[in-house]
Amino acid sequence: MRELRDVLEQTQKNGVAVGHFNIADLVLLKAVFASAQELKVPVLVGVSEGEREFIGVRQIAALVRSLREEFNFPIFLNADHTHSLVKALDAAKAGFDAIVFDASALPFEQNVHQTRKAVEAIKAINPSTLMEGEIGDIGTGSEIHEHAPDLSKGLTTPEEARQFVESTGIDILAPAVGNMHGMLKSMVQGKTSKHLDTERIAHIKKAARVPLTLHGGSGTGDEDLRKAIAAGINIVHINTELRVAWRRGLEEALSRQPDEVVPYKILASPVEYVKHVVSSRLKLFNGG
Repeated sequence: MRELRDVLEQTQKNGVAVGHFNIADLVLLKAVFASAQELKVPVLVGVSEGEREFIGVRQIAALVRSLREEFNFPIFLNADHTHSLVKALDAAKAGFDAIVFDASALPFEQNVHQTRKAVEAIKAINPSTLMEGEIGDIGTGSEIHEHAPDLSKGLTTPEEARQFVESTGIDILAPAVGNMHGMLKSMVQGKTSKHLDTERIAHIKKAARVPLTLHGGSGTGDEDLRKAIAAGINIVHINTELRVAWRRGLEEALSRQPDEVVPYKILASPVEYVKHVVSSRLKLFNGG
């Protein structure tokens, strides 16, 4: 089985990106894995600190590992937005393939210092664990927001990207390039979409010379995503779109079967709703 580093190198050569989908339960994991299997493309499963707390750090690691081994399939696990060294170490010891150490809320120099410490500590446990760092401001929370925050002052510069990568030793960089966590109500309704600074992405890629992650991909227009991948994005995070699909599928099942009490019969609907979103995004990320 290839390692995540090898997969990222191959996708970069092919001009495509790895889809990263956050999960919080078995419904989401089943949908993400089934979609990737059907399309025969690698996939990254992400779990934030809150999602890990709900599922269990070692439990989700065991589930993903079992899928990878039983089906000999390139499904990988990422500890998304990890804000403390203790929780990063927990993920590394559980066997996560990648860890996002997010100190982006701190001033730049403190972010560098904390991230460098995390990289050194995690690599001492397992040198093959990929470490991702983040700079810039992309907002908080994969939720539905009433208003868009002004993130224009927190955009990442190519020089910051170069300095951050060289000073921390990270394997992957998450920049702020017009992306935003969560979605606006108008995005959920399909009336508006996010727009990315693809020229900035290209300059950051040239300066950083490492794989780039686009966080907050939900609600971004297809053409913007295609251009972002062409400019140098290697991993695209989707979370809120899956959460919306999960809820819609659950509501549809409950309204259609108001007297049903068997969980797996009710949850078949959200699996299909989420699969539809994941499949659509994976096709786009892989040149479709």
